[in-house]
Amino acid sequence: MSVSDTRLAQIAARFAELEARLASGTLEGKEFIAASRDYAELEPVARAAAAVRAMRGELESLATLDDPDMRELAEEEAARLRVELPAAEQALAIAMLPRDAADSRPAMLEIRAGTGGDEAALFAADLYRMYERFAAEQGWRVELVSANASEIGGFKEVVAHVSGSGVFARLKYESGVHRVQRVPVTESGGRIHTSAATVAVLPEPDEVDVQIEDRDLKIDIFRASGAGGQHVNTTDSAVRITHLPTGLVVICQDERSQHKNKAKALQVLRARLYEKMRDEAQGAEAEARKAMVGSGDRSERIRTYNFPQGRVTDHRINLTLHRLPEILEGPGLGELVDALIAEDQAKRLAAMDG
Repeated sequence: MSVSDTRLAQIAARFAELEARLASGTLEGKEFIAASRDYAELEPVARAAAAVRAMRGELESLATLDDPDMRELAEEEAARLRVELPAAEQALAIAMLPRDAADSRPAMLEIRAGTGGDEAALFAADLYRMYERFAAEQGWRVELVSANASEIGGFKEVVAHVSGSGVFARLKYESGVHRVQRVPVTESGGRIHTSAATVAVLPEPDEVDVQIEDRDLKIDIFRASGAGGQHVNTTDSAVRITHLPTGLVVICQDERSQHKNKAKALQVLRARLYEKMRDEAQGAEAEARKAMVGSGDRSERIRTYNFPQGRVTDHRINLTLHRLPEILEGPGLGELVDALIAEDQAKRLAAMDG
């Protein structure tokens, strides 16, 4: 997708206007926040546009150079620019792709053990640790919201809040069914078992995005139970919130304080309601995106982690990496995420060209 010189000039003018407005010191409150957000979104586009504009301008200048002594040097420089220009134009086209409004948001990360019993719960815990380490490498903050631990140290379900720069933009590709093939620690015969866990990544809404009315909530307080700490059975601090219009139910029982459990449960509920709104707004596109997130059944999967062969395969892009330990440790996950982002960008560029 080649961008016209007129469009490049428009981008430069809009960026200069935003820079001048922010530098003027006259913007306050919501106006300043809106202008700052527009500036941050336009900046990568403006930088890429400026690079393309500079290259095209230089090529024009070299083409009109009359000095015979400089001709050979000019032709060498023009040849270099002709090689580099398509990559710069591609980078600009990617920067100009419509952005998901939620890309810059923090996210709720939900992992649930699916098919496979105790082994699936252990795998869910492995996935949670992988995302914790990946988040630390990105400079993000992970806060545990709720966890339902299994008897042997895994998670039947775990929910965490992940905050930082560009969290949803990079984590959103993780939503779906993850499958593991390995010999469980509980298996005495050395047979390979297949288990699954479902990952859901939900962008966190602003309070203005999702209005929750008290009359729409049914709140139950009960005594917490299950593995995970001695204090949980001693007080009625666990909270179950049912959103009556949608039937969504959120339970939080990890904090000693009923007030903290209620606040965390509302945080999760707000994220789930926001995702529901996004799905409805995006229609068919959302259906295609959501088709990857299912019941945790081992037959529907986005990625397989094969321990005997030390490989991880992402089935959406047919990419196999023989670096399973590095991926589960966090650093290797970045290569998978980058590949998924690149594939998504390529598909969207092709759709625009078509």
